[in-house]
Amino acid sequence: MDFQGLDSLGQMFFRQARQYADKDFLWTKADDGWHPQSWFQIEAKVSLLSRGLRALGVEAGDRVVLVSENRPEWLISELAIMAAGAITVPAYVTNTVADHLHVLTNVDAKCAIVSTSKLARNLLKAVEEIDSCGFVIAMEPLGDAARNTLVKIHDWDAVLAEGAHLEDDVAARADAAKRTNTAIIIHTSGTGGTPRGVTLSHGALLHNCEGAFGVLEPTIEEAGEVFLSFLPLSHSYEHMAGQFFPISIGAQVYYAEGLDALLRNIGEVRPTIMTAVPRLYETMYQRTMKSAAANTGLKKTLFDKAIALGTKAYLEPEKMGAGERLTNALLDRLVRSKARARFGGRLKYFVSGGAPLNVDIGVFFTALGIKFLQGYGLTETAPLVSVNPPEKPKMHTVGPPVRNTEVRIAGDGEILVKGELLMDGYWRDQEATDAVIKDGWLHTGDVGLIDEDGYVQITDRKKDIIVNAGGDNIAPQKVEGALIVRPEIQQAMVFGDKRPNLVAVIVPDLDWLEEWAAANGKPEDLAELADDPDLRKALMEAINAVNADLSVIEKVRKFVVAGQPFTVENEMMTPTMKARRHVITAAYGDALEALYG
Repeated sequence: MDFQGLDSLGQMFFRQARQYADKDFLWTKADDGWHPQSWFQIEAKVSLLSRGLRALGVEAGDRVVLVSENRPEWLISELAIMAAGAITVPAYVTNTVADHLHVLTNVDAKCAIVSTSKLARNLLKAVEEIDSCGFVIAMEPLGDAARNTLVKIHDWDAVLAEGAHLEDDVAARADAAKRTNTAIIIHTSGTGGTPRGVTLSHGALLHNCEGAFGVLEPTIEEAGEVFLSFLPLSHSYEHMAGQFFPISIGAQVYYAEGLDALLRNIGEVRPTIMTAVPRLYETMYQRTMKSAAANTGLKKTLFDKAIALGTKAYLEPEKMGAGERLTNALLDRLVRSKARARFGGRLKYFVSGGAPLNVDIGVFFTALGIKFLQGYGLTETAPLVSVNPPEKPKMHTVGPPVRNTEVRIAGDGEILVKGELLMDGYWRDQEATDAVIKDGWLHTGDVGLIDEDGYVQITDRKKDIIVNAGGDNIAPQKVEGALIVRPEIQQAMVFGDKRPNLVAVIVPDLDWLEEWAAANGKPEDLAELADDPDLRKALMEAINAVNADLSVIEKVRKFVVAGQPFTVENEMMTPTMKARRHVITAAYGDALEALYG
């Protein structure tokens, strides 16, 4: 793929569609199995929908809000919007009415596309409150959700049929687009407050695709890769890595049934590349360790030895003796092959992004024979800035910058980024834009360093750094990452800015809690157990085990047990599984402050 010769994402798609034509492209699951649609079939629907949108009055520069779970119609919609010269504005499926209202009004949406009646309920209530959004296109019948609404609703198939009456000039329009045109407005996940609309050009996303290809090129089989899409496509990470990058290499994309079915889907689909956020890998690690704890005898010995030698082979290969190398090779067949089989047997690597990955978790899976590539990026960079190369991954880093990307470290340690990947700015918010882009450099808000090999290492978020009462800087994510590796702890947030020491909010692992409660004759309800002294004693023992490996200023001295896990529903997590510190602090701030009394 000649990335530099491309002018738009739509142009890239139509070129690939012509090349791969009747080959399988997008897959969905039904009761009787997985069903594909070819490149040619998807191309035809993109063309019809794009013409249908124009027939309904969508013009170049108009903003179209897209509310849908991951499915083929998402990709069809986005490409159709772009080919019409309009701008896609994704919205999270977890959005409340207020969230939708913010997005719709922020961009002055011309119209919206929604997938199901469930998702339409909140969207339609928001659309009813504004005048700018003229109509909604429904991928499926909306049933009761559309009853009594004043919003004009168009049926998906009817819009496609309307598009058939117009001349099929869609591919030609995509060819005529400019690389600098705005392709999408993605709203930030809101970890620090009201989401801002990040405007990204076609060039920014093409830059990302080229960057990813440059890193993975030695291991990529053109038109031979298989992706399983399950992270929200409304997030910039999955939007690029799970949608446009697969298009750029002619890959097949399977849409997962949901998080609950993910492990089963992995076994069915047998992906070659998987992209996910650290929270998923943390869950997989906890489940694997729980399963391993049940091993006895020879099985336990082999597993423990595979982890020990695999870790040594990764961290200190030069210290491996001939006997250890032979044993390690044998363990690859006896232990690691079974671990790889759980993920379909042909997985080349996991790619981690969206938040920092605990080094121990990455090393663990690498020792188990599953290669990890940690990357780094932001919504404001479309998002890819850097990623570890398969031939030389450094788990404690996020790899070197990708092609045509400049990274430097400011005097205060902040990471700065420059290149075509940068956003054009926050939508209609010049003041906020000027605060982060200065002299062509994006000030990321992340703190880090660049090592002797040019690899970027993230130490923390600049605004999240805790400065204790003694003036020491503490990276909370390091401490939290160490805590959640413990089998007793599912989630954690540390606290202590301008305080003498660190305290924390702890969410116990629910599986561990169930077993502990049964063994101790306690109720299984987390809310009931939050103040239980026996539970607090058990958790303190786990925390002290972590404290033993931390410096004096990093040790967690006291803690609050959360009454419920951090979730998207209670707004303590973003849809991409990152903690909203300000929300958690608001909920538990008084209890945390009381720990210093």
